[in-house]
Amino acid sequence: MVDVVTGGAGYIGGHLVDKLVSLGRDVIVIDDLSYGRYLNPSVKFEKTDLRYGHPIIEECGTVFHLAANPDVKTSMENVEEHFERDVKVTLNALEMARKSDCRSFFFFSSSTVYGEAKVPTPETEELKPISNYGLFKLMGEQMVQFYSRNYDLISVSLRLANITGGRTSHGVIIDFIKKLMKNPTELEILGNGKQKKSYLHVQDLIDAILLLEERNKEPYNDFNVGNDDWITVEEIARTVESEMKLNPVHRYIDSGDGRGWKGDVRFMLLDITKIKSLGWRPTLTSRQAVQRATQEALKLLGYI
Repeated sequence: MVDVVTGGAGYIGGHLVDKLVSLGRDVIVIDDLSYGRYLNPSVKFEKTDLRYGHPIIEECGTVFHLAANPDVKTSMENVEEHFERDVKVTLNALEMARKSDCRSFFFFSSSTVYGEAKVPTPETEELKPISNYGLFKLMGEQMVQFYSRNYDLISVSLRLANITGGRTSHGVIIDFIKKLMKNPTELEILGNGKQKKSYLHVQDLIDAILLLEERNKEPYNDFNVGNDDWITVEEIARTVESEMKLNPVHRYIDSGDGRGWKGDVRFMLLDITKIKSLGWRPTLTSRQAVQRATQEALKLLGYI
């Protein structure tokens, strides 16, 4: 059987591909290289823009669907572009799975489907996204559940906390590092710095994916995948500054409600009891994940 990773040249997809290859599995990467550029040399690569069509996969096992626009902020500005890449692409990925008689489908959703919910947030919480990114992820979950119910496709939706570490190319840590490399005396922080969210290292996520592939027994299921704790944006800034040995002045860009941008969820902590009951738990806390991710990013950017 063949594993298919859409968006496999991207951040999470690339790490998942590496792990699958290390386990001796046959992998096909489908990507249009619009965001990611990483390609494991041991896999078959099909350059395909899933907005406009999809290939047919012979002997298809599991589809890991990661192809999407990962930027929450721009979803409130470039709405049609995000719809195309986050909704239409998911529909075509599901059609590929259906027509290829694939066995199972993993959809990489987001904590943003909850909006500003009570914390810690369980999977049973009402889904009320406040960004187009979250809305389109919710639409993706609904499509995945529909295909699972109507086409006998075993499916899982993963509602992810903030994933960091490894080859990450976007997010608050990278943003802070690049700003400080440009101006080490001042750091611009979007929002009031008190936003508080959960972070998970990408390798802990990969372990969760493999465990769910093995132990989930439901035709369709959804799981929160995050950490037991959380960290403020201000604390992330201090961690980055400490690793860079800098002490800049902070300048806050706050519209008055503490958000970093329109659609920004200020507080996010997922209840991960459900996935922990299957035997998974994070090996790093949010703070440890942020620190390791900072060190990894600084090395990749040539700072250390």
